[in-house]
Order: sequence, then structure tokens, then C-alpha cells
Amino acid sequence: MARLAGKKALITGAARGIGAAIAKLFVAEGATVIVSDIDVEGAKSLAFSLGDSASFIALDVAKESDWIQAVGVLQTKFQGIDIVVNNAGITGFLETSGPHDPENLDLASWHKVHQINADGVALGCKYAIKLMKDSKAASIVNISSRSGIVGIPAAAAYASSKASVRNHTKSVALYCAEQNYPIRCNSIHPGAILTPMWDAMFVEESQKAETIKSISAEIPLGHMGEPIDVAFAALFLASNESKYVTGIELNIDGGILAGSSARPTK
Repeated sequence: MARLAGKKALITGAARGIGAAIAKLFVAEGATVIVSDIDVEGAKSLAFSLGDSASFIALDVAKESDWIQAVGVLQTKFQGIDIVVNNAGITGFLETSGPHDPENLDLASWHKVHQINADGVALGCKYAIKLMKDSKAASIVNISSRSGIVGIPAAAAYASSKASVRNHTKSVALYCAEQNYPIRCNSIHPGAILTPMWDAMFVEESQKAETIKSISAEIPLGHMGEPIDVAFAALFLASNESKYVTGIELNIDGGILAGSSARPTK
């Protein structure tokens, strides 16, 4: 039997990368999936490719007005929701002017990263609770990062925002338990997953293979991960198989955080 049969899932930042992989896997496992993104055309294209089990909505996770509108659609069209995956996020390297180190950080760039990564998840949890507190069994899955556990000198805003996601997940998990809401909340911490977010690392396409080889050499398992690796973790946390799991952080990083070599290099 499909592991998400009968469940309805909203995934943010789902037009590409990890979000798209989660959407595809969830549909394959029987869920009705709402693909959301600020990239409307990308979200629409993915939803269309997934068939009748998928639809799309435009959603800027940093805008509360967008969340309020999305809640109205989800209540009217789907009569609620069972799963919310707060995946939308940015590094800031491609989206802001920077710089992003602690000494020279640009405050506007810092705010932009936090608006999407931290505020976006906080709003996602807020409205997920409102949508799901009367459900039989619901799950919030927040996509944090390895960078939310260790410091990243060249990406201070990203690391700070992802640490916020890690901690807020635990607050949400405990709050829902205290309120006797049937909602679990957990975070996933990907590390070295090859997605479009890494594009800023590849100055030239010709350097891509060499850069990936260099990064892979520092990973205990010897290679970078794929979006599907994170999607499988999200599937477990979204399904009833994890019914006794809440407030955890699940690392998907090839073993990077298992040892003292986890400190990132330049």
C-alpha cells in the first residue's frame, strides 16, 4: 500500500531541487500534492507533469498575506491538509548583494535570507497548525541544513537562519504536544546535496566536476547526495511510520556531522 495514501501535502519551494524531488515521491506514494513556489511557471509545469494528483499555487513564504490566501484555497479546495513541508529557502549568494561573513555582512542581505528561511518557516508552521489541528494525524517537516548545526563563516546569514529552523521546529513540536494537537514537527538537515542551490559554487561549468570531486573527498561516504535522498527522509517523517517521532533533527549528509571534520572549509 502507498505510504501516503489518502494524505494531502503542501510543499513550499517545490519547483525544483529538493522540493521537486519530494513532490514527485509523495505523489508516487499516494499523496495529493500541492506544489507551491514563487516560480509560478516552474510549479505549474511540475504539477502538470505529475498528473491529477498534483496542483499548484503561487506562494511567497515570506509574505503572510500569501499564506492567508493559500489557507483559503487549501480549506476550500482540499478541505484541509495533512502534511506541510517547509522547504523554500535561499543561500543569499545568488539572491542578494552580500557580503555574508560576520565582520562585513550587509544587513539588507541578512534580512532577506532570514525573511525567507526563518520567517517563511515560522509562517509555514503557524498556518500549518491552523490547518491541521483538527486532523487525525498530521506532520510538519521543516527543511533546515547541516549549516543549522555548524558555523559557516562565509554564509553567516544562511547558517543563522537554518539554526532558527532547527530550534523553532522543537518549539512547534512541544507546543503541538502541549495543546494535544495531532501534529508532529521535525526537521531535516541536508548536507552536500547536489541541487541548483550549489550553482554559486561553480564559477565556470568546466570547474563543476573538479569542485564536486573536491567536496566529495571530504564526505565520509565519498560522494555528494541527491535530492531523492532528502525526499526519502521527508517521506518517513510525513508518513504514519514516524507516528512516535517529533522534535527531532534528521541529518542527511553522508556522515559529515558524525565526526570532528564537520567544520566547513572556505
